[in-house]
Amino acid sequence: MNLLRFIPIKLTLLLVLGILLGRFLQPTMVLAVSFTGLFLSMLGWRFYTEKRTARLHRKSSPVFGIAVALTALSIGVLAVSATDPKNKPHHYVHHDFTGNRLWKIKIREVLKPTAYSDRYVAEVLALENKRASGKILLGLSSDTEIQKTVVAAEKSREEDGKSKRDKFNVDDELIVYTAISRINSPLNPHQFDYRDYMEGLGITHQIRLRSDSLIRAQNPRSTLYGTAAAIRQGIIVKLKEADFGQEELGIIQALLLGQRGDISEETYDNYKNAGAVHILAVSGLHIGILLLLLQFLLRPLERLPRGKTLKLLLSVILLWGFALLAGLSASVVRAVTMFSFVAYALFLNRPGNTFNILALSMFFILLAINPLLLFHVGFQMSYAAIFAIVWIYPLLQRFWNPKNGVVRYIWQLLSVSIAAQLGVLPISLFYFHQFPGLFLISNLLIVPALGLILGMGILVLVMASTGVLHDTVVMVYDTLIRWMNTAIGWVAQQEAFVFGNISFDAIQLVLAYAILIAGVLFFSRPDFRKAVVLASAVIGFQLWVLYTGYETRQKEALFVAHQTRNTVIMYQSGARLSAIAHDGDRLERMIADYQTAERIASVTHPSLVNSYRWHDKNLLIIDSLGMYPKNRVPPDYLLLTGSPRLNLERLIDTIRPKIIIADGSNYKSYVGRWKKTCERRGLPFHDTGEMGAYHFDSPVSSERP
Repeated sequence: MNLLRFIPIKLTLLLVLGILLGRFLQPTMVLAVSFTGLFLSMLGWRFYTEKRTARLHRKSSPVFGIAVALTALSIGVLAVSATDPKNKPHHYVHHDFTGNRLWKIKIREVLKPTAYSDRYVAEVLALENKRASGKILLGLSSDTEIQKTVVAAEKSREEDGKSKRDKFNVDDELIVYTAISRINSPLNPHQFDYRDYMEGLGITHQIRLRSDSLIRAQNPRSTLYGTAAAIRQGIIVKLKEADFGQEELGIIQALLLGQRGDISEETYDNYKNAGAVHILAVSGLHIGILLLLLQFLLRPLERLPRGKTLKLLLSVILLWGFALLAGLSASVVRAVTMFSFVAYALFLNRPGNTFNILALSMFFILLAINPLLLFHVGFQMSYAAIFAIVWIYPLLQRFWNPKNGVVRYIWQLLSVSIAAQLGVLPISLFYFHQFPGLFLISNLLIVPALGLILGMGILVLVMASTGVLHDTVVMVYDTLIRWMNTAIGWVAQQEAFVFGNISFDAIQLVLAYAILIAGVLFFSRPDFRKAVVLASAVIGFQLWVLYTGYETRQKEALFVAHQTRNTVIMYQSGARLSAIAHDGDRLERMIADYQTAERIASVTHPSLVNSYRWHDKNLLIIDSLGMYPKNRVPPDYLLLTGSPRLNLERLIDTIRPKIIIADGSNYKSYVGRWKKTCERRGLPFHDTGEMGAYHFDSPVSSERP
């Protein structure tokens, strides 16, 4: 099937390309608007003259197609430029926000808390009593007095029958006097870049609240998001009053309400290792199954006059009602928008239009909702899975169509799972570097029952919200969820089939999709040209793997990493890594990230010594004892660890280091004092807690002092 013959697909691809160009070039708003206006004018002029040209010459001019392409590209650039804070006149970045300032903010989203703080996405309403806009990340330390302040402020509401709150809720408005800061970049190589992730959500700064800088605004303005959150919270309270198990309740909240905060780490890891973690997020899978249930339940309406239209309207309304219940998060809105278009495709009853409808839904989401969704992993995986199912599933059914009904049903389930996994596999390897080999078994066990689980779950939500949730229903649904957890746990225990730490870069991502697309085209209708394209993609992938392997073998690197209360030196020589640390037991995550990205084959853990020879330079380490040699060659690098109590001025005069490095094992007060001393002496100083890992440039060998 030649997908590029569909105009909506062409326009969507051009829009995506325009968004990518806009994100890369970051033009000013004036420039983006100017080019869009120019190309729209050109398109309008060509549309007017195209009819006359076609009537006289009986053929279309290619100029019209070029004008359409340029217009779609420019619209993509304009859409992503409009999300750039510097192009928003009231954004807080256009104000003076340095130092402590008076902010008025509104809670928009409650994020999953960490071990140390509760986190929220907040919208800026005002800065220093002047109108402002923008989103920020809000952190509320769990161990501060703020929790007590919030609880005390809510006690009066308990008398009105409302439950006590110990956290902020959506739509709460706060007035805070504090400073904001940039979201931190990763301090070590190949760690997850949370700053980049949040920038993809349009958030670049964060606020950390203190107990003496918070006032809760009275009678905040209600929004649709707050209403949805209040409804959801009320249902959660009712569910907690029922006799659900703790693990089962966490899964129910994730499955039906998009709240994963109460799922234990062990249960989440089981779902991840079993290849079923997508079940724990309200996404395309849930909305797709819900749409199929609605299509089945509302089928009798087709007998009425204009019944199919009524069925379509009710399906879309109920889908968006579920989206409201699930909190109108970005993933839910994206999924419901996509399947609203799919519902329209089912209404038309034209299977050939499915690709058009999916392309139109993507076009609408990127243009009308948020073009930055293009850079979200969930958006990419959802559309990759849906397109793969629509495209590859029919080919698998043509490949084998068993006559036995039971075998045919199992093969259909497997075909859907295989198609979806093929679609998302490159993305999954690129972002998560893991492949659960038992995904077929987990999906075969869970997906057939997921319709029943979701259908009964919605019944449970309705009964809970109306206060008529019967104990028998609770027992049955709790047992059903427990069985699902048990099945997933059994699959996850087969650790030999979980393939992790797989190196996979952006070039491999592109080449993998080239292989997938070329392979599907070849096996759907083989010919020599398609075989050449497929072979070229496979050879290109292999050549890139060989090249990256060669690069790894040639690489040598040494750096002082940052880890709180630990000293870490990492040395890479080709595909071998030496992780040298005071406490090596805490390095597992850091080593795994670096090993995956750099294609490390073996890891050793040498003991930490006090001096190293770095090519023709010396590295001296002074630990908590504060002891150092008085008569020796001046070190090129001095690493301070363990908060040694020493007179840095005297130390500098004695050993004359060329640069001083302080790692994460030191007290912050000590590091601050050392930094000031080095600034006075004009000596370079590197704080890994502020500046990240310190990288050297050449090979290393060690020697004991």
